[in-house]
Amino acid sequence: MWTLQRTLQRTSRSARVGVRFSSDISDMASVVRKHALEPQTSTSLQTLMRTGRGEFLHKTYRDAAWKKDDKVATERVLMQVAGFLRHELPIRLAHRILDLEQVPLLRDMQSVRAVKDLYTTSFRDLLSVPQKVASKQEEAAFADIVESIYERHAGVLVQMARGAYELRAATRQRGETDFTEMEEPHAFLDRFYISRIGIRVLIGQYLSLRQQPVHNYIGIICQKTSPYEIVKRAIDDASFMCNRKYGDAPEVIITGRLDLTFPYVPTHLHYITLELLKNSMRATVDWHGVDADYPPIKVVIADGRENEDVVIKVSDEGGGIPRSNMNKIWSYLFTTADPAVQEGMVAFQEHDDHAVDSPLAGLGYGLPISRSYARYFGGDLSIMSMEGYGTDAFVYLTRLGNTREPLPI
Repeated sequence: MWTLQRTLQRTSRSARVGVRFSSDISDMASVVRKHALEPQTSTSLQTLMRTGRGEFLHKTYRDAAWKKDDKVATERVLMQVAGFLRHELPIRLAHRILDLEQVPLLRDMQSVRAVKDLYTTSFRDLLSVPQKVASKQEEAAFADIVESIYERHAGVLVQMARGAYELRAATRQRGETDFTEMEEPHAFLDRFYISRIGIRVLIGQYLSLRQQPVHNYIGIICQKTSPYEIVKRAIDDASFMCNRKYGDAPEVIITGRLDLTFPYVPTHLHYITLELLKNSMRATVDWHGVDADYPPIKVVIADGRENEDVVIKVSDEGGGIPRSNMNKIWSYLFTTADPAVQEGMVAFQEHDDHAVDSPLAGLGYGLPISRSYARYFGGDLSIMSMEGYGTDAFVYLTRLGNTREPLPI
């Protein structure tokens, strides 16, 4: 598998050829297939930070870049990252376009076809610009295209969830209800979402590097991410959503390493912890009844000097999950939400990944997506449940950030 450093060198060499693609590509299918044969380049949290610092230019910000009026190193970093994205993004999009064309059952759903058209449009947009990013002006023009792609794809997660909803509805019409047996659509959705996370990390990092520096941040990566602070914000968001639905919300108690910080992407951790807290609050209120004296939800943040992972545990006394349902919680096609709620979310067009205006239970992708976020940088998410009592969720996050992203083929 290619490394980012090797690809940066390769991109630099190929860029000198100066190949330019026309936006009017007559045989788009063959161009997509050609790019899908190219190897994808796996990266890691540490590599993204080192690239953002300019270390792969053999010249760091500390050495040269932060003189008051000297932006040379910063511009070189941006041109280097833009060149890498010009090489890498069409390859990743091409892999997903072919996957969207070939996945059984889901490929026939209207929302999935719309996502494929969206990916094809973005693929075409990227090929409309030259491979070589050789000046500040060319980098700025490339950034405009990439930013439009980032915004265009903001609702893809929910759009694909609509496709899963459409598949559930079509399957029920045929009298089938065991969605867990649909192995190929499930494997496809795992590939699709992990790839989507990677694409948005690369673009988000690049666009963030173009903004004014924020203390302790390199792009979207906070070098001193505080799980305690993120969990507190997730508690506020989950409590707001629970109060909106039930008029009340359980208390949440946080213990453990409240002073811990480590490099991570805060938005990813917020998504994961918000999903777990939403589930725990809903289960607690449903199990004990509205206006009851709810037992508190407990969050433990664990870390030690020799620990391989930072671990966050979310425990509730919300009645647990039947053992026969444990495999279903990781299914994109399984949800406990009311059908009317599902239909309402399908009809809701403007919806992004991290919205707090969604209901407590929706289209059924919260837990599997959260696990994909955890796994993206080498972590994991596991659930242990005691039916009749409650559920423990464990989030594992690698401390060193040197695990490469698990790029799907």
